[in-house]
Amino acid sequence: MLASALAAFPGTFISGFLQVISLLGLLLLLYKAVQYYLHRQWLLKCLQEFPSTPSHWLFGNHLKDQDLQQTLLWVEKFPSACSRWFWGNKAHAVIYDPDYMKVILGRSDPKPVHSYSFFAPWIGYGLLILEGKKWSQHRKMLTPAFHYDSLKPYVGIMVDSVHVMLDKWEQFIVHDCPLEIYQHISLMTLEIIMKCAFSYQGSVQLDENVRSYSEAVQELTERIYSRMRNAFHQSNIIYNLSSNGRSFYRACQVAHEYTDRMISMRKAQLQNEEELENVQKKRLLDFLDILLFAQTEDGKSLSDEDLRAEVDTFMFEGHDTTASGISWILYALATNPEHQQRCREEVQNVLGDGTSVTWNHLSQMPYTTMCIKEALRLYPPVPAIGRELSTPVTFPDGRSLPKGFLITLSLYGLHHNPRVWPNPEVFDPSRFAPDAARHKYAFLPFSGGRRNCIGKQFAMSELKVAVALTLLRFELLSDPTRVPVLKTRTVLKSKNGIYLCLKKLK
Repeated sequence: MLASALAAFPGTFISGFLQVISLLGLLLLLYKAVQYYLHRQWLLKCLQEFPSTPSHWLFGNHLKDQDLQQTLLWVEKFPSACSRWFWGNKAHAVIYDPDYMKVILGRSDPKPVHSYSFFAPWIGYGLLILEGKKWSQHRKMLTPAFHYDSLKPYVGIMVDSVHVMLDKWEQFIVHDCPLEIYQHISLMTLEIIMKCAFSYQGSVQLDENVRSYSEAVQELTERIYSRMRNAFHQSNIIYNLSSNGRSFYRACQVAHEYTDRMISMRKAQLQNEEELENVQKKRLLDFLDILLFAQTEDGKSLSDEDLRAEVDTFMFEGHDTTASGISWILYALATNPEHQQRCREEVQNVLGDGTSVTWNHLSQMPYTTMCIKEALRLYPPVPAIGRELSTPVTFPDGRSLPKGFLITLSLYGLHHNPRVWPNPEVFDPSRFAPDAARHKYAFLPFSGGRRNCIGKQFAMSELKVAVALTLLRFELLSDPTRVPVLKTRTVLKSKNGIYLCLKKLK
C-alpha cells in the first residue's frame, strides 16, 4: 500500500505543479488584460480632445502604406491636430499646425526611444538619435564643419559631381526612353557628401562597387519602416529571428564595411606627415577630420563606436535626404514647364554656360530658389519626425497632453494644410517671394528649433547647384504613363520611381 502511494506521488506532484503553473499563467494573462485596458482608457482620455477617423480596437488606423493620403484627409477634417492609432495601445497625437509646431520644437523633448532605437544597429548613436549633454557636445563639435567658409569651396566639388551625372544622362537619352532619376541622383549626392565631408578621392558614380552601399541604404530604410508598423516585430528577439530581421542585419554589415573602409582610408592618409601638416594648417576642418581630431571633455579621443555612429549618420542623412529633395524638385519643374523655363532663363543670365559656378552665384537666383522651396513644401524630404513629451504640454488653443505621450510632427501635413497654405496642391513659387508673409513654423523642410538639420545650408547649396546645372543642359518633361506614387519612409520616396523625359538643349 505504501509502495502504491509512493508510486502515485510523482504523478500527483506533476499534476499539482501544472495546476499551479496554469493558475499563475491565468493570473498573468488577467493582469496583462487589466493593464492593457487601463492604459487604453488613459490613452482615450488623453486623446479625447484630439478626434480622428474611426479605428479598429486592435489594428488601429491600418493604412496599408497610405499614410500621406490619410494625412491629407486628417488635415482637411481636423484643425491643427488629430490622433492616430497604430495597433493595440500604440497611439500618437499627430500635429500639422505652425503654432503647435512652434510649441513642440521650442522644447527639448527627446525623440521616441523605442522607434528610433530601430536605427541604432545601423547608424549607432550619432546626432540623429543622441539626446541630452552628449548630443549637445557632438552638435557643438560638428557645427564648424558646416560654417559658411567651409561651404564655399565645396561648390566646385558639387559642380564636378553634378556634371558627371549629367554626362551619364546624355548617354542614356539617346535611347529616347524615360529615365528613372532617383538612383542616379542618389549616387551623385553620395559622391558629394563623401568628397566634401570625408575627404574621399575618386569617382563614386563611376564605381560599380558603391552601388552595394546605396542599395543597402534603400534596404535599411524599407526594413525600418516596415518594422515600425509591425506589432510582432517590436520585440528584438522575434525580429532577429525573422527573415526581415536577417535581411536588415545583412544590409547593416554592408553599410558598416563601407564606412569602416572610408574611416580607415582617411586614418591612413593622416599617417603621412605632409597630409597631416596640411590638415593642421586648415582654419576649418571637414566633417571626418573634426571627428578624428576631436577630444572629449576628459581629453580622450572619440571612441571608435562614436566615430562610426556619426559617420554612418551623415553618410545616410547627407545623401539620401538630399537625393529625395533634388529628385522631387526636378519632377515639380517637369510638371510645371512655365516655371521651369523662367528658372532656366534666370540661371542662363547668372551662369552663362555653367562651366564656372561659385558660391556668390547661388544667391543670384531668387526665382529658382523660390521654386526649390515650393517643391520642398510639396515634397518635404522628411515627411514626419517624432517626439516623446518629457513634461506635460498645453497648446495655444488650450488642448493639452501629459508627460510621456508620443507626438508625430507631420511636416507633410503642415506643408499641405489649407489653413496655412491656400490651394496647397498648386505649385505656386510666389508663396516664397521676398515680400511674402508666412508663419515662421509654416515651412520646415529641415525641421526647426534647436534640433534643426545641421547641414541645411550645405543641402540648399547642393540643391541649387544640381537644379541650375540640370536646367542648363536639359529640358525636363514628365512621363504621363508613370506618375510617381508617393510613399513615406525615413525620407519621401516614390513606389514606382521618378521617371522624366530629358531633352538635350542646344
